[in-house]
Amino acid sequence: MDLFQYDFMMRALMGALIIGLAAPALGIYLVQRRLSLIGDGIGHVALTGVGVGLLLNQSPVLSAVIVAAIGAVGVELIRERGRTSGDLALALLFYGGIAGGVVLVALSDDASSNSLVQYLFGSLITTSPEDIAVIAVLGAAVLIAMLAFRPALFAVCNDEEYARVSGLPVRALNILMAVTTAVTVTIAMRTVGLLLVSALMVIPVAAAQQVTRGFRTTMAAAMAIGLVAAGAGVVVSAEADTPPGATTVILALAVFVAITVGAAGWRVVRRRVHPPHEVEPPDVVLQKV
Repeated sequence: MDLFQYDFMMRALMGALIIGLAAPALGIYLVQRRLSLIGDGIGHVALTGVGVGLLLNQSPVLSAVIVAAIGAVGVELIRERGRTSGDLALALLFYGGIAGGVVLVALSDDASSNSLVQYLFGSLITTSPEDIAVIAVLGAAVLIAMLAFRPALFAVCNDEEYARVSGLPVRALNILMAVTTAVTVTIAMRTVGLLLVSALMVIPVAAAQQVTRGFRTTMAAAMAIGLVAAGAGVVVSAEADTPPGATTVILALAVFVAITVGAAGWRVVRRRVHPPHEVEPPDVVLQKV
């Protein structure tokens, strides 16, 4: 039986492919900046946005985008201006976001465990055409921003002080990265869920780094891996009747392990075929006095 003859499965596949491209495109900057776990923190804030949407009988996706973006910008400003360190700001984001989300969902008319589960762990098969439209528009915006501002964002992530001296608008670029992270987390909650969203940002990048060197090549490879893992996750989950979000993450991890093992094996074979040249001893050795 071909499950993809149904509209809801085609919407699930489309949503997964969009996230599979957008998440690694943003994730490479977060990995470069050593902020791999920021997606988890913003995901908890997005849960508060979901609670606001359910409480007001509005779209949970749109309300989550707004609340998560405000929270991400607030954390960035606290990190830049205040005395709170980055990890402490993320911790505050974690605890406050998830507590607020649970309370607001409990106060809403749809106060059930299913309301939380479908956002925490993803629920692609319940994605509506309106959700797909929002995911497509916001996903395209994230992709365009990450590709259009790639040189400037790379400079900020690599050396923020040098970027500031070079005349780049560091604060604006940091806020752009915070907002796009919030948007990506929010649209990905339908695919892999808020608790697993960071995995789709980080794992494809980590896998690509095993076999690539340049930033542009790593970004392209990570997007390809994310696209394959997301699409395969939907197909496998449909055939095996498993949660699509968790299946996608497991497949991405499998790709990472396969690439890591393959790259390590290739390096061993290359050393045996082309052994490194022995370094000649120096002609003069200086003795310490």
